[in-house]
Amino acid sequence: MPNEICEGKSLPQVVKHITQEKINLYAEASGDFNPIHVDESFAAGTPLGGTIAHGMLILAYVSEMMALAFGQSWLSGGRLSARFKAPARPGDTVTVGGKIDSIEYKNGISYANCSLECCNQKDEIIVLGGAVVKLPSSNGKRQKLMWLTIHISSKIH
Repeated sequence: MPNEICEGKSLPQVVKHITQEKINLYAEASGDFNPIHVDESFAAGTPLGGTIAHGMLILAYVSEMMALAFGQSWLSGGRLSARFKAPARPGDTVTVGGKIDSIEYKNGISYANCSLECCNQKDEIIVLGGAVVKLPSSNGKRQKLMWLTIHISSKIH
């Protein structure tokens, strides 16, 4: 979890290079062998002109960014909404980024509202979306101690 959660703070970027091998491995893991993802000759004959990554593979990268930013708070109940704007293709480098747009307080609980986007190496938007994360209730000291422990540990290893 970031050492400081505040409006306007950028989330950690995640950068991934898309390969046909990664797409095929995702197909195996998910059981989604749609030929638009795994059959290069079939996909070449479609309006897309070639294979494309599974949308959920790209959203996994978004979830990775959110987990880096918010840790267990994201993993135990974050909410994501997304719109796919363009496909990710083998050879693309996808950059996932975002920021905290606002912090809301409802019924004594704090929530971080985040915007996010995924772009390829040409800065074309692949995914636009938003996420909401319930923030842990603490007086702030626990969060700072947690960040300090992680920060020191990462310096040691």
